[in-house]
Amino acid sequence: MRHSAFSIGIGAIATWKVKHLLVDNSIQQRLVSLLLLALCLQAAPSFADVTSSASPQSSQSDSPTPPLNLAFVRAFSSSDDVRLPRHPVLDRTIDIIAGPADPVTRMSVLRSPSAIATDSSHRIFVADFGAGAVHIFDFVSSRYSLLDKGSDRLGAPVSLAVDDRDNLYVIDARSRSILVYDSSGKFRGHLGKLRGKESYFDSPAGIAIDRTNGHIYVSDWRRHMIFILDQKGRLIRKIGKRSGAGDGPSEFTEPTQLAAGGGELFVLDTGNTRVQVFDAAGRFLRQIDLIHTDRHTGIAIDSHANLYVSDPSFNRIQIFRHDGSLLSTFDATTISTATFSRPSALWIEAGHCLYVADSENHRIGLFQINLPNAAPCQ
Repeated sequence: MRHSAFSIGIGAIATWKVKHLLVDNSIQQRLVSLLLLALCLQAAPSFADVTSSASPQSSQSDSPTPPLNLAFVRAFSSSDDVRLPRHPVLDRTIDIIAGPADPVTRMSVLRSPSAIATDSSHRIFVADFGAGAVHIFDFVSSRYSLLDKGSDRLGAPVSLAVDDRDNLYVIDARSRSILVYDSSGKFRGHLGKLRGKESYFDSPAGIAIDRTNGHIYVSDWRRHMIFILDQKGRLIRKIGKRSGAGDGPSEFTEPTQLAAGGGELFVLDTGNTRVQVFDAAGRFLRQIDLIHTDRHTGIAIDSHANLYVSDPSFNRIQIFRHDGSLLSTFDATTISTATFSRPSALWIEAGHCLYVADSENHRIGLFQINLPNAAPCQ
């Protein structure tokens, strides 16, 4: 209807102009201007047409967040991977003089890595349950060492954490306590150890430290509880049922791994196949349901509060958003430059460098998380 009205109006103006050719020049010029204006209005789309044509572009700008990708950086499994390369001729000379080394088990080789942690100097600590040792890999200084070498304090390390002063906390399953070492590796004492061989814990499995308030969180899988301690090891609060396992909020069935970040505590509630999330004081916030978990499953938190969960049985690492929705799934077997199998323990350094324990091949892999503005992982 609108286009027909414009056509009738233009025809009328043109007819009137033909009948009055002798009119004043200025009037003719005005009529021509009006005619041109009418033609422009007839060709222009309406406001409704402009809005509808732009709407597809608006919907494209609201596209979902792209999935996170993990880029493989390197893998390491022994002291040979961290030290500077030696001269092959010199190595051959040593073999000729001393003879080849005996085929004995080397302490400097990972046997069954169970936990990973890093400090502010980028040293990498790896708990090795099978070797009864904690390995220290220092790629910055090209050095390798063993924690507390020559001591029998460490029997079965299963979990690690580092505080804001680079003190290292080691859960030892044999003594059922937490061993504390300062930044130089000097032993400073136990947390949870009572008289003789008695311990406050029954079966400690995971540890995490909130670097903001200094709280130390410890999971005890046989007691189905989480303990919140201060920096001196004094009890602040317990989470869980005294009578045993449960599946409600703030109840656990064999809790294992812990992660702390962004003022929140993440607890892998292994027996209930979920991750429960608490605030720093231990108040329940929400839960993230999982498909499969076992005692080798690891968890970690990146700088955007995304949750990483390893699944050794299916060779994958799942990444969940803060609200618990699945963001992406990484298949460890797709790495072209290295064969990875059964990813277990996880640790994230600087919010975007992911360390993964390859439990099948007895080594640690480093991956770059493609978060915005993330510096290269080395």
